[in-house]
Amino acid sequence: AYLFSILCSSVSTRSFGFPSSSHSATGTRVSRRQETSQSFPLIITSDSSTRAFRKLNSISGGSTPSSEEPRTGWLHNSEPKWLIDQKQKQEEAMKSLNVGAGSRYASSRHRIINPPAFHACGDSRVVFVTEHKISVPLRRDSANRDPEEIDLFFTIAELMNDGDEDFFQTEVMMKGSAEDRALAYTRHFMLQDMDDSIIYLQGGPGFGAPTPACGIGLSSGSSWVGQALSKGFKRVILMDQRGTGRSTPITKQTLQKRFPDLFALDSYASTRYAEGKDIPSSFESFCEIEPDLAGNGAVALEAATEYMANFRADNIVVDAEAIREALLVPAGTSETPRPWGAALGQSFGGFCMMSYLSLIPQPPRVCLLTGGIAPMLTSVDKVYDSLWEKVKERNLSYYDAYPGDIGLVKRIVRALLAKPANLPSGGALTARRFLQLGLSLGGSPSAFASLHATISSAFIGEEDDDFSKAFLKGVDTSQPFDDHPIYFLLHESIYADAGMKRYLDGGDAIPTNWSAHRMFENRIKTPSEFSYELTAGLDSDSRPTLFFGEMVFPWMADGDYAELSGLGMKSLAHALAKKSDWGGLYDSEKMRSALANGTKAAAAVYYDDLYVDFDSCMKVIGRGGPLEKCKVWVTNEYQHSGLRDNGSDIFSKILGMAKGSVRTPS
Repeated sequence: AYLFSILCSSVSTRSFGFPSSSHSATGTRVSRRQETSQSFPLIITSDSSTRAFRKLNSISGGSTPSSEEPRTGWLHNSEPKWLIDQKQKQEEAMKSLNVGAGSRYASSRHRIINPPAFHACGDSRVVFVTEHKISVPLRRDSANRDPEEIDLFFTIAELMNDGDEDFFQTEVMMKGSAEDRALAYTRHFMLQDMDDSIIYLQGGPGFGAPTPACGIGLSSGSSWVGQALSKGFKRVILMDQRGTGRSTPITKQTLQKRFPDLFALDSYASTRYAEGKDIPSSFESFCEIEPDLAGNGAVALEAATEYMANFRADNIVVDAEAIREALLVPAGTSETPRPWGAALGQSFGGFCMMSYLSLIPQPPRVCLLTGGIAPMLTSVDKVYDSLWEKVKERNLSYYDAYPGDIGLVKRIVRALLAKPANLPSGGALTARRFLQLGLSLGGSPSAFASLHATISSAFIGEEDDDFSKAFLKGVDTSQPFDDHPIYFLLHESIYADAGMKRYLDGGDAIPTNWSAHRMFENRIKTPSEFSYELTAGLDSDSRPTLFFGEMVFPWMADGDYAELSGLGMKSLAHALAKKSDWGGLYDSEKMRSALANGTKAAAAVYYDDLYVDFDSCMKVIGRGGPLEKCKVWVTNEYQHSGLRDNGSDIFSKILGMAKGSVRTPS
């Protein structure tokens, strides 16, 4: 009956697919343009509605059955041939909407993989969540579409409107196939623009988007998502960036399946490690022992390095465009832009936003960045050199809050230097891995207390140097690298813009080459407060042992992290660190052009940010910089995790800044 009512209300448009009025039959806002490029008469399969279908199908230009065609019915459990043919034509036409033949943003096989979930959020608000997948090309670096595809997963959280609940309770949405659910979803909403939709670009790199309801709140004021749904946006799209979450995830396990030759010599490397020898970073060491395996491994390493290069921001933003086009109905002959209404990028997601402005002709109408101004005008070595100073300052603030931890940290480091501890995951808790707990110091207001609680449980007793199992388990689960290897493998590549140049005015392209590690090594060439082996042996509280920050190191693949170690993973990490022929991520002139021609942008920049260098940010957003037209709010009220800690207020502020309702800067 619900579908029949839609049918009847759409008769005057001559097509179910493209209403010519400003609103569709379901109440969804659509364009006022009168163009219609295709006609999609809705098929009703119940016997009682056959005559209604014949009438409407005739009006919309579809073919009608011959009066002489034999009748069929429930006895034969079949449908008339004309009806089957019409349904097949309709299915093919609708499914082709997502292919966009020849489009740079092509995708295929749109699926809604589970029935919708409903969440009561108070204030007469119901939010329903759908889980989607599309398939997108792995590579987009050539004119011809690569035949290999990967899956892209995203959830949509959207407000329930009148008529939506009935639709989502239909049999096709509750029990239909994933493809049929997506087809019905596209038919129901008939989106002709994305003005009331916002897409989220997650931080990282290497992490999936938060899960609605359990990973991020949906009620008004509970999070930025809840606030967005209160600020005029009907739907929020949360994308797992390629290689993360449920988007063809990259893990050691998946890499082993794809590149078995890369890992064929891992057992030999493990034997060497057990004997106290270093794991090589290339296959050359095994050419005499296992020439065939070493040769195959070298070939696989080259293929794996090329494969991993497809999981950076330049492809992530095109994936976001593929999602947008998969949800929209075709534009027909119209060339009117239909960009996202808004996009929000947190941390690395902000870096992606700058790639959006640089690489996509029609970026989101409103671009919001939080803790995510890429230091595109500063060399990676200078960025990390500056961040090491920020790490020192944050450590001293921590020890000011918990002075009793100075001695405890030194005790832990001395014990681990003497004998690393085995972790439940199979990795080793070395002194250097322990100091990576400092990664959390740039997080939420409770970060200091959380770290204090962790290290307070380190030992079984005050006079006992045996580590407690609770402590070892807590350290193991708090460090994200094993489960999110992109965070390790591609971390420094986010600074590799068209293979950074040796000099600002040109020169050869240079690799990142473990920049954070090299800047650290420079600091400890002479006795330094950064030398943990030195400071751990000092009794004075005036020289505390410093934790590390958000940095990656080559030794992480030397057994410290089980899922990053072994010849295969180590050789891949070193190959990516030495890679210099990266593609471009940022274009200053295109960013300026986008912001000068209608795109609005606003950013929250955190003065004390431990992860993104403040001074490097200011070069980008200052007068004459690529983001000069971006409105900026500089604050030391929040750390890097501000969006998680008070997302509702921060989102409201920067959205108001972008739209002009909030006067910041003053």
